[in-house]
Amino acid sequence: MSSIELTPSQETILTALVNLHREAEDAVKGEDIAEEVDRNPGTIRNQMQSLKALQLVEGVPGPKGGYKPTATAFEALDIQQLDSAAEVPLRQNGEVVEEGNVEEIDLNSVHHPELCRAEIHLRGSVRDFHEGDEVTVGPTPLSKLVVKGIVDGKDDTRNILILKLSGMEAPAEQPNH
Repeated sequence: MSSIELTPSQETILTALVNLHREAEDAVKGEDIAEEVDRNPGTIRNQMQSLKALQLVEGVPGPKGGYKPTATAFEALDIQQLDSAAEVPLRQNGEVVEEGNVEEIDLNSVHHPELCRAEIHLRGSVRDFHEGDEVTVGPTPLSKLVVKGIVDGKDDTRNILILKLSGMEAPAEQPNH
């Protein structure tokens, strides 16, 4: 598997394309990507040329045209293009978030017990989350870990929620029958 080095700008644009394509299930217009990442459409067109050259994007001609990510784009972003990806439930203020698909949980400040934060990488947009929301992630498929916290910040371009953790639970080991 050859690793493709993306610039931060390319990564942002490709991530936006993948997310928009997932929502639309169709080709995505350059203007929509420009709006999503807050760049001008000309910049997007230039970046798309380089992403096409890397075979991460294909152009779709015609009035309904636009751009589609290739399978390689998903590999480049380490997003598995599997509908059967294990579902990790996500709750916001007690309500299950249907579209909230958790890709990764990063516990990046575990050594600060009173300042424990987690980065929750979502497959969808973090737009509907707000500071102060209570979020519960899990149980995760293998370890059955459940992470609870309050939204402390978010990174819209990378679809990351930053939680101030209020609790983490993993069930006691089940004896093998």
